[in-house]
Amino acid sequence: MVAKTYSMGLFGMEAFPVEVETDLSPGLPAFELVGLPDASVRESRDRVRSALKNCGFSFPVSRITINLAPADKRKEGPIYDLPIFISLLQANRQLTFAVTDSVFIGELSLSGDLRPARGVLSMILKAKELGFTSVFIPWENATEASIVKDIQVFAFKHITELLQHLTGEKMVAPYPFSPPKPANLTTDLDFADVKGQSEAKRALEIAAAGGHNILLIGPPGSGKSMLAKRLPSILPTMTFDEAIETTKIHSIAGFMDKEHALVQTRPFRSPHHTVSTAGLSGGGTVPRPGEISMAHNGVLFLDELPEFSRSAMEILRQPLEDNMVTISRVSGSISYPCNVMLVAAMNPCPCGYFGHSSRPCICSLRAVNQYLGKISGPLLDRLDLHIEVPPVEFQDLSNAEKSESSAQIRLRVEQARTLQQKRFAGTDIHANANIPSAGLREMCEMTSSAVGILERAFEQFSFSARTYDRVLKVSRTIADLDGSVLIDLPHVAEAVQYRSLDRKYWLNEL
Repeated sequence: MVAKTYSMGLFGMEAFPVEVETDLSPGLPAFELVGLPDASVRESRDRVRSALKNCGFSFPVSRITINLAPADKRKEGPIYDLPIFISLLQANRQLTFAVTDSVFIGELSLSGDLRPARGVLSMILKAKELGFTSVFIPWENATEASIVKDIQVFAFKHITELLQHLTGEKMVAPYPFSPPKPANLTTDLDFADVKGQSEAKRALEIAAAGGHNILLIGPPGSGKSMLAKRLPSILPTMTFDEAIETTKIHSIAGFMDKEHALVQTRPFRSPHHTVSTAGLSGGGTVPRPGEISMAHNGVLFLDELPEFSRSAMEILRQPLEDNMVTISRVSGSISYPCNVMLVAAMNPCPCGYFGHSSRPCICSLRAVNQYLGKISGPLLDRLDLHIEVPPVEFQDLSNAEKSESSAQIRLRVEQARTLQQKRFAGTDIHANANIPSAGLREMCEMTSSAVGILERAFEQFSFSARTYDRVLKVSRTIADLDGSVLIDLPHVAEAVQYRSLDRKYWLNEL
């Protein structure tokens, strides 16, 4: 007899249906798994065998063949334990129940406990799209699944509870649909605690309002990391679509919080400078998301940028341009979204005091050039704002008066983002930083005086075409913060100012 149950598989962010077919035939006892299973799927044989015996069922003494269709797609992970278990019971006629419109996802312990799976949200959304009416998952994945409506989600802690439900012995109600609650934006990290650094705060406000990348350069202890870690506190609230996409990535990576169904606060990822290229971009036999994708719709903070390997820094170039990272393997190519704000921080030299107003630098000019030369021109060109973070003065540190709070700054940022949402309605553009070159003329209208100063800056500083585009986008954001329809001279002048530090440090114009 051949029995069939349904499950789901994952390839990147895309889920696909999997038919679990079980055939019991006469012959020497054997347990064969076919259909491109990986090592963790093949190990299901031992987990399912033990779970059957420990739950009071007999293991079929026959030739068992289990096919995971489609056979041309690689199956990964222990999520097929549950559908294999159910399919075996049906094939051996130990239990009979209708499961043609149901999907089973979950790992089994040797005693029959159901353990959580990765990527459940993507799989349930796909199951709903394909017309399945119910899905059976481990209890620990229930919160994540509760945000999907119009499909019945049943969550269990042990396999016996699930079997009692399927046989009608003890029915369980579907896990209730739970629409996400408004995100709690309160945080312990607030710009009100940052003393001085008004120029850096202004630059970060512009970066947050337009989704721009930013480079912070300054001596040790000037507050670069403190400022960067507070950036998420002024970013606008995530939309529902952004939250769903971010949650899918975190679920696939296995970093979901069991108490929250959605990732509603913008991610802040800060990998160490020893991170590998695979750690940044993603990797593996079946590639999983890297730090770039884990920061999707949030902030990727690279502290001590020159200490990162050259290959790790250069791998950022294409994702920053396309907002997508593509990983190619023998099994196929996988693309993960990575619409991130890159915030990079660095010292101006190995000792940290090159160009300092009062403390001398002990590095040779050659050492300084070698240090700064670790940052390539193409990567530097993709950083929209370059801001110098000077040492904090004593008067600022001793001032007991609180600075402007993150809530006040976020209000202005959200007002600017509202203008951008109206401007980009009906398009795939989310912020000014994502305006394509073809749309710059239409979306970044300038006054004649703004055109004049941008032309002079272009010629004086020898801007590349990419730098010109990015200066124009930053100007558009500054105009949005002012509530101005047209980009005027002060907006362009401020944007150009944020592209002058590469001349000071990289060309040594001190």
